[in-house]
Amino acid sequence: MKTDAGLWIDHRNAVVVILKGKGEETKRINSNMEKQVRFGGGAQDNTEEDIRDRRFANHLNKYYDEVITCLGNATSILVFGPGEAKVELKNRIESDKIKICSVNIETADKMTDKQIESKVRNYFLQSV
Repeated sequence: MKTDAGLWIDHRNAVVVILKGKGEETKRINSNMEKQVRFGGGAQDNTEEDIRDRRFANHLNKYYDEVITCLGNATSILVFGPGEAKVELKNRIESDKIKICSVNIETADKMTDKQIESKVRNYFLQSV
């Protein structure tokens, strides 16, 4: 059975919608990322900034792994959201060589869960 998935994502959370046959499942994943990463000034702080950058990247990698796991065996994925996370996730999926037929991205503002579910349903209904 063909499985399609769509998700709205930013660095703080993702809403994943899995469409399987006539069924639909929605899951929210939180990254538990701080809203802003604050950096100090001065030459000594460069090392601290590098440490924070590495922590941020490691945290994002764990978050993206959780999102990819949630996608399961999807053969087609629509990734949309407001910032860089959608492109980062697409690149991660492609670099991991996950067997997915296609990954498409779109830019979108903040949306409610119902709006996300509707967008995913409409996207895959139009592509049939």
